[in-house]
Amino acid sequence: MKRVDVLVVGGGIAGVGIAQFAAADGYSVALIERQRIGEATSGNSSKLIHGGLRYLETMQLDLVRKSLKERRALLRLAPSLVKAVPFYFPVYRNSRRGALTIRAGLSLYGLLSEFDALGRFKTLSQTQWSRLQGLNSSGLEAVFQYWDAQTDDRLLCEAVAHSATLLGADVFEWAEVGHIEHSGDACQVSFTQHGLQHEIQASVVINACGPWVNQLLERVTPGVSALEIDWVQGAHLLLDIPPVDGVLYLESPIDQRVVFVMPWYGKTLVGTTETRLAHLDNKPVVTEAEKRYLLALYAHYFPNAGGVDELEKKVTDTFCGVRVLPRSGGDAFHAPRDTLMHTCRSHPRLLSLYGGKLTTFRSSAAEVLGWVRAQLGERTAIADVDKLPLSRPVNRDDFMAQTG
Repeated sequence: MKRVDVLVVGGGIAGVGIAQFAAADGYSVALIERQRIGEATSGNSSKLIHGGLRYLETMQLDLVRKSLKERRALLRLAPSLVKAVPFYFPVYRNSRRGALTIRAGLSLYGLLSEFDALGRFKTLSQTQWSRLQGLNSSGLEAVFQYWDAQTDDRLLCEAVAHSATLLGADVFEWAEVGHIEHSGDACQVSFTQHGLQHEIQASVVINACGPWVNQLLERVTPGVSALEIDWVQGAHLLLDIPPVDGVLYLESPIDQRVVFVMPWYGKTLVGTTETRLAHLDNKPVVTEAEKRYLLALYAHYFPNAGGVDELEKKVTDTFCGVRVLPRSGGDAFHAPRDTLMHTCRSHPRLLSLYGGKLTTFRSSAAEVLGWVRAQLGERTAIADVDKLPLSRPVNRDDFMAQTG
């Protein structure tokens, strides 16, 4: 039977980040993912490494500060996978968020970035509005330009997983956990891979299954309590339309939510939605209502592109990810986005992660590593994660050239 210090279940960005941090810190690590690395939510995000400007509305200042710090780190560690891009925030006569509000928010955003060069913003003159090709200018009063970053989320997941394997972690893809038996000093875990049964003993188990976090807990004995959660789907459409040079931060005319329109491998990506799900299928799909919602937004801001029915013919791909949010009676848009770490006194060797963001996966991994150290004691570190570059050879066209 294989024995490891740390077993991570879930190969999304949270799981691979934890595997990398723990392996770099000297622990023996294994990771089990039932599909490919980055196949589910982490590979179906809005592709952004950003501070979360909109989180200022709900006063999640610590999350924004943390996100901006992680943005700075990822730009340094993964320059071939994460790049700075201009963001444009148009303000219209009937916008819920007026120019003074946006200016104040961007000023705070720059302050929270700790005077990073990307914290600067400016107001575009009317003569510069034409750079946003086709954007509706009726009632347009101001356009602000600031900076954030974009990534290929699946390639970033693969790069972090690749780094973890170079540090000695064993990564099992297409592997399904069948049972976890928690005992006083270890966890016995059974899993199948390619039809073969395997057993592994882990000193601690990290449940990083994302939307399926509670489903994994159902496979634990003795039984363990789980947090009440909401599943919230975020849908995206890829349109066969040449993109603008940068990311547009747009207010939905339907419900005032924020939706992004951005370049993606030479086409235009539109997203995302906030749709609560009553149940979770293994492969979520974009609903017709979500598609019409996003197309209506694009048609509103780019009237020359045609109406919803005409735009639907230009949809070349759709995808969606599912977020885990704490159960609440409010709307999903304003729910907190930070990661929750959940343990039970009866199961001290099992840690479950709820929620989280692509941008802050490293800070979440650092928090989990602190918990691992408290359980197992410290090891002799073999690498400094703050100095490990993230890159991998890819067969796809160069990301840096295609997304801009």
